[in-house]
Amino acid sequence: MTIKWSQAVRHLFMIAFSLLMAYPVLWWIGASLKSNSELSSPNLFPSTPQWSNFVKGWNSVPGHSFTDFYLNTFGLEIAVLAVTLISSTLVAFGFGRLNFPLKTFWFSLLMVTLMLPGQVLIIPQYAMFHQLGWVNTYLPFIVPHLLASGAGGTFFVFLLIQFVRGIPKELDESAKIDGCSWFGIYWRIVMPLTKPAIVTVMIFCFLWNWDDFLGHLLYINSVDKYTVGLALRMINDSQTGQEWGQLLAMSLVSIVPATLVFMFLQKYFVEGIATTGIKG
Repeated sequence: MTIKWSQAVRHLFMIAFSLLMAYPVLWWIGASLKSNSELSSPNLFPSTPQWSNFVKGWNSVPGHSFTDFYLNTFGLEIAVLAVTLISSTLVAFGFGRLNFPLKTFWFSLLMVTLMLPGQVLIIPQYAMFHQLGWVNTYLPFIVPHLLASGAGGTFFVFLLIQFVRGIPKELDESAKIDGCSWFGIYWRIVMPLTKPAIVTVMIFCFLWNWDDFLGHLLYINSVDKYTVGLALRMINDSQTGQEWGQLLAMSLVSIVPATLVFMFLQKYFVEGIATTGIKG
């Protein structure tokens, strides 16, 4: 009986704590349905929900709708994800499976770049991309990931290396006996076995680039190329009488893709983190 009571108290505490943690999100949802006059109200939800906040907010930027900004963002995300998976898996396979001159030195250099704060690189990177004529394009986001760099690129390589090293090398030897090349081993053996780690990389890459407001602010100047984050800032700046309900409604919608990605891939994400930690 004592054990059951202790379990009940523990569960009640966890439920209360979860509700406390969820309160900001509930307030956010309620505020997105309020008018400006109701925002100061202590009530969590409005007496009359303003569903029009979502419709008006979606078309609040003159000459554009959030459909354009979502298409821009998803196009950028798909390109970044594709080049990140190609480059990160190839580099990780090279470090985890191949022997080449100065391998230890290059791996140490990789670790040094992992420890380098991103803020240190902002000015030199911007100067370089400006000289290349890449400002106001998506190339500053795509090309660094093509070289296994960019936002989190080094971390992705490091994570995948730990996973690749945990795959038995006897599989490589068996494949070589069957006449398989190194690229065949990479594509037919290593890639399928690193699926949990690859999904983990995809989730991190998607989330980090979706939330990369500073990078988008630095390199994208044209409204036609704006991402969702920049469009939200534009709503905040473009209206004389700020409609906070519309801004909160669009910011709420902006987190839906990232939430869905994590929700549907959570199983692989947890498996990838757990197995990478064990095999590292």
